[in-house]
Amino acid sequence: MVVVVSNAQPWSAFLTLRQAPLTSSSSFRIRPLTPRFRPLTPRFTTQRLGSFNTRCSINTDVLTDIATDQEVRDDVATDDCGCTIPVLHLKSDILEIEALNLLAKGTFVDTLLTTLPVLSEEEQNIIAATPAHPAGLYALYASCLAGYMVEQLWNFASPAAIALIHPSLLPVALMGFLAKLTVIVGGPLVGKLMDHFPRVPAYNCLSIVQTAAQLMSVGMIIHGHTLHPTSASSLLFRPWFIVLVLVGAVERLSGLALGVAVERDWIVLLAGTNRPVALAQANAVLSRINLLCEIVGAALFGILLSKYELVVCLKIAAGLMMGALPIVVSLTWLTNKLSSGVLDRAVETCLSCSFPSSLKSENIVGVGLEAIKHGWFEYIRQPVLPASIAYVLLYFNVVLAPGGLMTAFLTQQGLNPSIIGGFSGLCAFVGVAATFVSAKMVKHLGILKAGAAGLVFHASLLTTAVAVYWSGCLSQQTPIFFFLALVVLSRLGHMSYDVIGQQILQTGIPASKANLIGTTEVSVASLAESIMLGVAIVVNDVSHFGFLATLSLVSVVGAACLYCRWLENPTDTQRTLFSFSPHL
Repeated sequence: MVVVVSNAQPWSAFLTLRQAPLTSSSSFRIRPLTPRFRPLTPRFTTQRLGSFNTRCSINTDVLTDIATDQEVRDDVATDDCGCTIPVLHLKSDILEIEALNLLAKGTFVDTLLTTLPVLSEEEQNIIAATPAHPAGLYALYASCLAGYMVEQLWNFASPAAIALIHPSLLPVALMGFLAKLTVIVGGPLVGKLMDHFPRVPAYNCLSIVQTAAQLMSVGMIIHGHTLHPTSASSLLFRPWFIVLVLVGAVERLSGLALGVAVERDWIVLLAGTNRPVALAQANAVLSRINLLCEIVGAALFGILLSKYELVVCLKIAAGLMMGALPIVVSLTWLTNKLSSGVLDRAVETCLSCSFPSSLKSENIVGVGLEAIKHGWFEYIRQPVLPASIAYVLLYFNVVLAPGGLMTAFLTQQGLNPSIIGGFSGLCAFVGVAATFVSAKMVKHLGILKAGAAGLVFHASLLTTAVAVYWSGCLSQQTPIFFFLALVVLSRLGHMSYDVIGQQILQTGIPASKANLIGTTEVSVASLAESIMLGVAIVVNDVSHFGFLATLSLVSVVGAACLYCRWLENPTDTQRTLFSFSPHL
């Protein structure tokens, strides 16, 4: 039997069918539904399936005017096998009314669900200043503190130890030049590798490689300290020095990759790209940790060197390196765990993509050249290229900044070494202060305008400092102190843009290319610094310091003009990337 109910809904009618004993009559009788539901219990008689009688119970509170027995018999159809198929017509006016009532209630519920509250400006500011993974961020700070301390300690100890082996500047200069050359050539290759493999395992492997390179460098310097070479030229061709240069380049390249992974990728994932204040504060904290480690590392090794022999100091440094490695690895794992595994993922899930597969079929030179080419191509195509070029141009300023050239100039001017040391220390402390100022600037001016303010401030003070130099009165004590004070204050603008520009690049560079573009940018910055050092080698007389200072000033002013020009006419891509900035 088939019962056809028109326009019926599951909640509007209840039908119960009960098989009655087979009789000669095939009529239907309709009765109200009893409170007790009876299950379907068919009872079949043997050898008679041609006709059967069925009783239908229908809820009479919902259905009315049911057809009579005669009407039902008129609507009975017969199938091919001779079985009768009754068709039951039900009145559905009430069903339609009930359905409309339910629809109206559903519409009201949908209206309630789509009415969402709008956050106030204060609530939006709170969200913008709250990191996405605060616990993971603090673990990352601790990991960076341990890693940066050892790295900055070795950055100071290595040239100092080599200088104690031989008084010539040639070994240190050669090591520095080859290290920068390695960064220029190998930076894009390492960045591309980092973008193709899971972050945490790759980071830990590079940490192990960096520590091994540092320990091997310690061994080579201790070995060279026992030989006492007679001349600088003979020192350069010693096997231990060649090994020292090679492992130093590996150490520098590993440190570059680790720094880019943290500063361009992980810090963005933990703080949040669309949370500008939180990201600015995280960048500022990393810069403070780096600067403080630079000050403490240099001071620690200097104190050790004043009390113990060089070999003892190097062994203490080696012990610190070995002790810091498990701490860095453990804190890196903890950072990933506290951030729900946000760090441990490969940007490109297919490990057999074009680059990794090429390692099996091509030589490493071809792969490296292809990686460099691809890195430069992606670097030029990045949406925030003017901001990156402005960042690179600041690296041309190797004269009007604390460093070897400024130290040599001040020494030739007859200044006390304590004053020269105080100048370098003040520049470092101003850099720490800039990390606090940069976060406030981002909060009140927005990311892009804060970067412009830092560059303009830096260029203005350096312009005044160069004007004081060309006035020709630096032979007197007061003008030279005023000159140094302007250089120190200008570091406030330089370090502010260093932090803010890094955040701009973090926001504008796609996450899948963060390491590739970041390492390529560092390579370009190293190239710029190498060019200026080459010019300084050509014009190495102190009388040409004004010419070098003017070149440095031109690069800084050019960076400020380029950035402001880019900010003056924002593109659609720029507005989309920095749409969360209310001051764009």
